[in-house]
Amino acid sequence: MRHILACVELKHLLYARHDAVVTVTINRPDARNALSHEVVVDLRAALQEAKQDAGVRVIVLTGAGTIFSAGADLNSFRSEQPELDRHQQRRQLGELFLDMTELGKPTLARVNGHALAGGFGLVAACDLAIAVSDAQFGMPEVNVGVFPMMIMAIVFRNLPRKAAMELMLTGKRIDASEAVRLGLINRQVAADQLDREVDALAAELARKSPIGMKLGLEAFYKMQDMSFPTAMAYLQDQLALLGLSDDLKEGVNAFFEKREPRFTGR
Repeated sequence: MRHILACVELKHLLYARHDAVVTVTINRPDARNALSHEVVVDLRAALQEAKQDAGVRVIVLTGAGTIFSAGADLNSFRSEQPELDRHQQRRQLGELFLDMTELGKPTLARVNGHALAGGFGLVAACDLAIAVSDAQFGMPEVNVGVFPMMIMAIVFRNLPRKAAMELMLTGKRIDASEAVRLGLINRQVAADQLDREVDALAAELARKSPIGMKLGLEAFYKMQDMSFPTAMAYLQDQLALLGLSDDLKEGVNAFFEKREPRFTGR
């Protein structure tokens, strides 16, 4: 049973925790779960709540209904709003993607349907992703005279250059099997298997050492833009830091004692 928590006030999201796994659901099915400014602000608040909760070890992101997210709310381009205000609001999406690199907890996209534009970027920003077989993925912004500026840095850190360029320049969609081939998602499953697959992977992640996950994820996101010599020196230091943890000692002892480790996050 999943418990809905009221620890954060969220207008456009559902926040549910089951054991060590939090599921954050974009709850605007009538608007195709579009990433309005308010949704992005809510997402940032929900992720910070999960980050600060020591009992949370895994974060699942998904959409309500039969679509993951259709991306930005195009009504924002039509609203009578000063362009400077619109520019400041869009910064929140960039901050959201930065937040996701600093959670110290694995994020798993439960892609229950189409993931387009900003929704495509949100899938790319998650550490892992499982999608239903009939999901489609794309960056159609170019078709309405826009360009996926706010997700470009995320996309090019996850997809091969030529493949990403074709999707951006043509606005075409790809199916789940192609998304697997390109590395955007880990695997595709039948719709009736999605929850079982997501729950199984989330449970597996939750059994790992929290401190190992935290230091490992932080190291991954920090080292990716370093030069190779700098990255190697940094990673060596992070391994030394991890070596001071009780979890590492417990993991090694459990290995030799042929038992499951009991990680505490210390």
